[in-house]
Amino acid sequence: MTESLKGARVLVTAGAQGIGLAIARRFVDAGADVHICDVDEGALKAAQESLPALSVSRTDVSDETQVLAMFEALGARWGALDVLVNNAGVSGPTSRLEDTTLDAWRTTLDVNLTGTFLCARSAVPLLRAAGGGAIVNISSVAGRLGFSLRSPYSASKFGLAGLTQTWAMELGPSNIRVNSVLPGVVSGDRVERIIAARAEAGGVSNDTMREQLVEKVSLRRMTRPEDVANQVVFLCSEQGAMISGQSISVCGNVEYLG
Repeated sequence: MTESLKGARVLVTAGAQGIGLAIARRFVDAGADVHICDVDEGALKAAQESLPALSVSRTDVSDETQVLAMFEALGARWGALDVLVNNAGVSGPTSRLEDTTLDAWRTTLDVNLTGTFLCARSAVPLLRAAGGGAIVNISSVAGRLGFSLRSPYSASKFGLAGLTQTWAMELGPSNIRVNSVLPGVVSGDRVERIIAARAEAGGVSNDTMREQLVEKVSLRRMTRPEDVANQVVFLCSEQGAMISGQSISVCGNVEYLG
């Protein structure tokens, strides 16, 4: 399935841990040349130690200057780009609408939405130089279902659906496919932090909140980062050559969000 990815030039944002690192590892296994960026220097170092084939840079995707510098360096090194995975995102606050601060709102959208825009904008010339390629935006089931106490996060993820469809239309004539992957409840440190915050807000234990989350999933289990990575690599391979403009859930069928 991954023969078409041997030698592919791939950028994964926020690729030093969690879903991002799983995606980067899957591309490396497929023979791609992978660069990851992240804001966590310790995580970048650990990722490169565990996966020496990676090249890395500390980049905040919400900072235009840093994004431009990263793409300038990648352009000088590779000359073109085959795949961009916009994985960078933050959870944002867990709070009622009336308690959500403007700073928290702006920070969430700056990373989740503006960061995706900045990276995609800079990637397009390099993707065109390659003769086409793929952009995958990592969204969330909160981009198709309302999510109480998570207004900024949900707004940013619904926004990605619109960007995905719009960019697929704009870039399709250049042989650039654009899709979005919507993970559900993904196992790992990040969901444990969310569970703790929602448990505190709801006045229940972490174990109770964890059970409540899984009860909303038809398959009654969390999604693994590797499940998301497999879908991303498929979309970027020859087997996904006619898939564009789609928002695809990898979630075990999350039925609703509380």
